[in-house]
Amino acid sequence: MNEACERAKQQAGGPSALAKAIGGVTSQAVSQWQRVPANRVLDVERVSGVSRHELRPDIYGPVGQEAAE
Repeated sequence: MNEACERAKQQAGGPSALAKAIGGVTSQAVSQWQRVPANRVLDVERVSGVSRHELRPDIYGPVGQEAAE
């Protein structure tokens, strides 16, 4: 399970609050996320404050890489 994904859910106030904040997804779907879907990363980052680099390092690179680019 992706620790950053779980932290994002908690920081947003839970799966229901996160789903409501980003829109277009059910709380049940958010509850089942093992990792944040690629098309939702930026919204989840905005709502939760958890970096896209933590949420999906496979897409955005590891934390700190943005400074190296």
